[in-house]
Amino acid sequence: MATAVPSAASRIAVVTGASSGIGAATARRLAAAGYRVVLTARRKDRIEALAEEIEAAGHSATAYPLDVTDRAAVDEFATAFRTVGVLVNNAGGALGADPVATGDPADWRTMFETNVLGTLNLTQALLPKLIASGDGTVVIVSSTAGLATYEGGAGYVAAKHGEHVLAETLRLEIVGQPVRVIEIAPGMVKTDEFALTRFGGDEAKAAKVYEGVAEPLTADDVADTITWAVTRPSHVNVDLLVLRPRAQASNTKVHREL
Repeated sequence: MATAVPSAASRIAVVTGASSGIGAATARRLAAAGYRVVLTARRKDRIEALAEEIEAAGHSATAYPLDVTDRAAVDEFATAFRTVGVLVNNAGGALGADPVATGDPADWRTMFETNVLGTLNLTQALLPKLIASGDGTVVIVSSTAGLATYEGGAGYVAAKHGEHVLAETLRLEIVGQPVRVIEIAPGMVKTDEFALTRFGGDEAKAAKVYEGVAEPLTADDVADTITWAVTRPSHVNVDLLVLRPRAQASNTKVHREL
């Protein structure tokens, strides 16, 4: 199937959490596909360096430092656009792997605010711009944690379930508008920061997550999938796409060569 070329009205793609991992890889892929990418994240130096890299490759990118949990800042950001073609809600993450009985409520709150409320903030602020484009796409990068539970992950699982429900409900509520709602739910993805952040910088615990797994997904695998879904013809909506490495059959069943 041919890849759709973005129209002039829908060429701007906003990517949250673009300072590393899946967000950065998605920004590179969408820029190469012809979109003018707007990179948002809290780490100004990271997104500015990425914007320079993308521009040097002959594509178009702008860096905009932004905390997705700051609603006033998000609303101000949205005023910069008349129309937006694509919003990739990627900002989020996991903190800790404690059981429900001893989980830190502060970690739960942070995960809910970044994964759910951050997605809500950007989606609400930019939805009128997406509709105005006449051909908009909202992408929500959730997780297989949003579809099934596992021990030691309830805070993250709860947040990602919330993000999954947000995507499902939004799709119902805006049907008839010229906006698609796509959810990409990756399983085990090995990036430089996800597990390290989850375990508070403990490199040994982070490495244990991927121990013996021959080929976890990479950030670019997920970015490639996101870009494929976004560039389908406008009438084609990829409601939900679950992406796992071959070695992972479920959230709790992974083949390890130990």
